[in-house]
Amino acid sequence: MKMSFIGLFLILMTFLLQGQELNCVVNVNARQLEGSERTMFENMQRAIFQLVNGTKWTKDEFKVEERIDCSILINLEERIGSNEYRGNIQIQASRPVYNSSYKSPIVNIRDEDFKFVYDQFSPLQYTEGQYSGELTTIIAFYIYMIIGYDYDSFALEGGTPYFQQAQRIVANAQSSPYEGWQAFQSHSNRYWLIENLMSARFKPMRQMFYTYHRQGFDIMAQDVSRARDNITRSLKALRPIHSVAPSSYNMQVLFNAKAQEVVELYSKASEQEKTEISELLITIDPGNANDYEEIRKSK
Repeated sequence: MKMSFIGLFLILMTFLLQGQELNCVVNVNARQLEGSERTMFENMQRAIFQLVNGTKWTKDEFKVEERIDCSILINLEERIGSNEYRGNIQIQASRPVYNSSYKSPIVNIRDEDFKFVYDQFSPLQYTEGQYSGELTTIIAFYIYMIIGYDYDSFALEGGTPYFQQAQRIVANAQSSPYEGWQAFQSHSNRYWLIENLMSARFKPMRQMFYTYHRQGFDIMAQDVSRARDNITRSLKALRPIHSVAPSSYNMQVLFNAKAQEVVELYSKASEQEKTEISELLITIDPGNANDYEEIRKSK
């Protein structure tokens, strides 16, 4: 009994030490599939959790409190084969704000190009440099995107190595029979998300991401006015992107994460700031125009 307990403890510790970057909650929702086998989907959820939290994704060492908080929600909508499924996957992540208990959202992506084959008796294992099956490859792509966004929020273009890894995953997935990986399939898919992000014309967005978080929210506790000024400056830097790529997928992804946070931030600004920022945001992010109108109305 004693040896069994020690062995279990060592296995648990090995697992916890392997994946030091992420604190990821995984949920697989299969309620729409009539007659589905509950145990199999529980196994799927467990396998994805182990892939995400048990894989060493970077060479850096993270303390427990430094791990990136994120979540993966998979909604299965249809069984299209004996072990093939269709649905959507939603990825969310946040990062802590210095001297605060607040966590700022950095990723909020809902991907509808989500079809895959799952064999509950085959472990999910990501192998760098090759296509590792649709489910594993999609998960790995978004994990590197999460890490890249997190690093970009702490250091100017600090996420580049992880975005490059995501770009390599897209390149390796060009032979996939499923949608989401190729340029011609859509303007709002995984290919364009990383292709745009790494292009020169989207560099102001990466600068914005750093200024917004590191020179904005991270100094909010000591100087609210200066922090908000820096955030305003960072948002104004998005105008050139809107000019050359209006309604780009990357802008949509950015404001899916940030729209509500920005509304709350500027609801306490001066009337001049409210007018200026609401006009800017309605221009560059018209999809959330109704939310930005609330900034002007706030007291």
